[in-house]
Amino acid sequence: MSHEPSIYFKDVNERQGSFLRRTFLLGGAMALGIGVLAGRLGQLQVIERNRYATLASNNQFNFRLVPPPRGEIVDREGTVLAGNRPSFRVLVVRDETRDLDQTLDLLGRLLPDVNERRRTIIREVNAAPRFVPVPVKSDLNWEEFARVNLYANELPGVMVDMNEARYYPHGGVFAHVVGYVAKVADTDVAAIRERGEEVEQILYHPGYRIGRQGIERTLDGHLRGQAGGQRVEVDARGRIVGEDQEGSRPPTPGRRVELTLDADVQARAIEVFGDESGSAVVMNIETGDIVCMSSSPSFDPNLFVSGVPSRIYREWADYERRPLLDKALYGTFPPGSTFKMTTALALLDAGVNPAERVNCSGGYFFGNRTFRCHRRGGHGPQNMHDAIKNSCNVYFYHMCNRAGVDRIARVAEALGLHQTYDIGVPNQRRGVMPSTEWKRQAYRDPAQQRWFPGETLSVAIGQGAIEVNALQLAVMTARIANGRKKVNPRIIKSIGGIEQPSGGDVPDMPFSQEHLDIVRTGMAAVANDVSGTAYRASQLHLGDILMAGKTGTAQPRGGLRRGTTVGWPLRDHGLFVAFAPHDAPRYAIAVIVQHGGGSRLAAEKAREIMRVALLKDPDMRARIERPLPPEPTGPFEEEDPEAFSAPEFSPAPRVAEPTVSINPPEIISEPSASPGAAPSAGDSQP
Repeated sequence: MSHEPSIYFKDVNERQGSFLRRTFLLGGAMALGIGVLAGRLGQLQVIERNRYATLASNNQFNFRLVPPPRGEIVDREGTVLAGNRPSFRVLVVRDETRDLDQTLDLLGRLLPDVNERRRTIIREVNAAPRFVPVPVKSDLNWEEFARVNLYANELPGVMVDMNEARYYPHGGVFAHVVGYVAKVADTDVAAIRERGEEVEQILYHPGYRIGRQGIERTLDGHLRGQAGGQRVEVDARGRIVGEDQEGSRPPTPGRRVELTLDADVQARAIEVFGDESGSAVVMNIETGDIVCMSSSPSFDPNLFVSGVPSRIYREWADYERRPLLDKALYGTFPPGSTFKMTTALALLDAGVNPAERVNCSGGYFFGNRTFRCHRRGGHGPQNMHDAIKNSCNVYFYHMCNRAGVDRIARVAEALGLHQTYDIGVPNQRRGVMPSTEWKRQAYRDPAQQRWFPGETLSVAIGQGAIEVNALQLAVMTARIANGRKKVNPRIIKSIGGIEQPSGGDVPDMPFSQEHLDIVRTGMAAVANDVSGTAYRASQLHLGDILMAGKTGTAQPRGGLRRGTTVGWPLRDHGLFVAFAPHDAPRYAIAVIVQHGGGSRLAAEKAREIMRVALLKDPDMRARIERPLPPEPTGPFEEEDPEAFSAPEFSPAPRVAEPTVSINPPEIISEPSASPGAAPSAGDSQP
């Protein structure tokens, strides 16, 4: 069969016309495509040339943040307390590593510590931005550094460099007050966002550290500095092949912070405490500068820089003496008999005659119970001066309700107790200062909100619910020694060369000089009268310089008695406060020995710390080296035992001193189980 064509052309011209139309259509389409392509090429190469040149340059160059050197923290003499040191470290770049697990296996053979932190390293590498090196191990010694470099060619994506690491040359001596730095946590970033602040990109850098505690935390913004940038040329795999010096900018170091602390005094405080638990604070009574603020036992803050091993941290956390706790600010204790100066000032403010005598026979019967004195046989007749010198509980038991607990609380707060201070160190506790208002807020049951006079007896000798810390006791002692100003503590001397306000620019205290002289004379007798409670433990042996102080022994909750025959958690706390020289005060000190078993240990430690503080002071040093006056050669005259006086402070007149019995015939009874009252065995010791 023959097949006929489906398209018929009537003539040759018609067939040729159809071919030409197709040719023109295809040619037009091709010309249009070539035109569009040429136009686009022209746009890319001419119009948008600069834009794409910039993008190409950005692919060739990367801008990497460079952490700034952290500012130094120094003491008052310029001794570095927190600085920076060179540190060799091993880093891994995720995008240059073919197999991260295999790379870590190889590194684990060279550096066994890597295996212990394997999970942490993998988590940090996966969270890091692209091409950002992640530290695997820092602080390599020379042997480790050489070993890694030897096998560097077999470890793709692994590099070794040298950076600046935070360093605390004194170890645990300043751990609590200076603090430490640590890696940036998610909670830190979240806290910045909650404050409405912009999160700096440097915070995401794996090797960056921020202040975590103490001065490092409070002044973190001043110590950080400004991050720099390094504009580096990279190849197709992101590896650095060069640096653009013009496009890079150096980091700006953080500010230098100068503290009022003295490294020698602080080191002596840590030394004398040894394995004991407690704190010591030394303060200039004129300027408020804190020369020493130690907490024992301590810890090595250098371990936090690279990360504390979990085993070591658990040991610190489980140790009963709490090395991680700052006992100078956060640890609160009953003040014991060191509080009796406060009670004495409250009594004087209430109009009590300091010459009035109370006969101490070893106990005071009030309500239906007996409150004991620390001397079982009693002290005999005691006026205010004697009661401070001998730390007689019965005197203060008998007198305290003439002032009342609210007046005692007001005086305590005027002396610096129950307060926190803006010294640049966070996590301070106010403690507890009982009063009628405090009890109303502390108890919900109306029957328990009533204040009973028997509770005032416990407060008067520094027991019961009252709690203070070492800094507050040092402020109290400094204000008593100063005699005029409500001096405030200061620990930050300057930031970036800018002097901070002095603690001496404060208003006057609401106490008369006569009242303060009575209290200070009693404190001088405590340390320098042969019958004083701290005579043997507080002799400085520095020329004619003497201390004035007050001992204190306070029972812990659930404690037994003083001494070291019972277990450590059941022993009494030992306290001692003092100022020196007693005739021209310069420094005040407060020492608390947790479960020390009595005040003797605290007084001995205070003596050794005060000796260093005085020897470091040029004026005191000149006085110590001055020859003593010759001894008198005339006939010996017996000293009147009733006429004790300190070189500067004059005791109150002791004429027409009435003697008061401690067992008055009529006393209004109160419930024996009043809330907050201390047990009869809870009497404060000297």
